[in-house]
Amino acid sequence: MRNKTGFGDRRKRAGRELALVTGALTRDNFPPRMDIIAELQWRGLLADCTDLEALSKRLEAGPTTLYAGFDPTSDSLHVGNLVPLLALRRFQLAGHHPIPLAGGATGCIGDPSGKTEERQLLTRERLDANIANIKKQLTSLLDFETKTNPARLMDNASWTNSVTFIDFLRDIGKHFSVNQMIQKESVRARMEDREVGISYTEFSYMLLQAFDFYHLRKEFNCELQVGATDQWGNITAGIDLCRKKPMERSTARRPAAQCISTQRKPARIAFISSSSSSRTRT
Repeated sequence: MRNKTGFGDRRKRAGRELALVTGALTRDNFPPRMDIIAELQWRGLLADCTDLEALSKRLEAGPTTLYAGFDPTSDSLHVGNLVPLLALRRFQLAGHHPIPLAGGATGCIGDPSGKTEERQLLTRERLDANIANIKKQLTSLLDFETKTNPARLMDNASWTNSVTFIDFLRDIGKHFSVNQMIQKESVRARMEDREVGISYTEFSYMLLQAFDFYHLRKEFNCELQVGATDQWGNITAGIDLCRKKPMERSTARRPAAQCISTQRKPARIAFISSSSSSRTRT
C-alpha cells in the first residue's frame, strides 16, 4: 500500500507557504516552531554564514532589526524578491523588526550583480511610480499595522539625495580599497568581459548599498540585512563600512553588525556577521 504520509506533510507545508505569501498566515495562526535559525536550516534556506554562532546568540538575546532592499527597476516585485521578503516575514512573526527598503537612490544607478551588460537608467518619474506600486505589494506580505513590531518602509533616497559627491567620496569612499572592490564577483565578472566591461556608475553601486547599511545601523540600530547571494559582495562591503566608520550619533558601544543574503532563485538564505572579517568572501 502506498505511503501517503510524506505527501501529506509536503502538502501541509506547501499550504502554509501559500498562506504566508497571500497574508493568510498571521501571528495568531502561525504554528509553533523551532527557533528562526533552525527553521531556516530545516527548510534548506540557510546557505552560508560568517559567524553563525554569534548570530544565533544575538537572536537568543532578544528582538533585532533587519532589512532587505528592493530596487524599483520595475513596477512590480518579481520572483527573485520572494525569498528575502519571506525571510523578513518570518523574522517579523518571530518578534523581530523588519525594514523593507525601497531603492529610490540605488535604483537610479542599477546593480551590476548578475548582469552581463549595463542596466538602462530610469527617469526619476518612473522610479517614483515603481516605488508607489511596490509599496502596495509589500503591504500584502508584511504587517505594517501591528503595534508590537510593525514593518517600516523606507527609501534610501531620503538620506542619499542630500549628500554631495565630494562628501560621499571623503566620508564613504575613503574606506574602500579599489583592489578589494574589483575582487567582488559582481565587478570581476563584468571586468573580464572586455566588450562590455563596467562603467564607473555601476562600479560605485556597492558603495551606495554599503552606505544604506551604515545609515540604518547608525540611525535605527539595524543589525541584519537580507538580500540575494549575488549581493554577497555588496553586503560584505556594508559590513566593512560599519566596522571602519565610527557611529558618531551614539556614544554607546554597538554590537557587531550582521547581515543576511538570499540566492536569486528562491532556494537559500545566507547569514553574514561582521564579527568574523576573515570570512567576508567575495
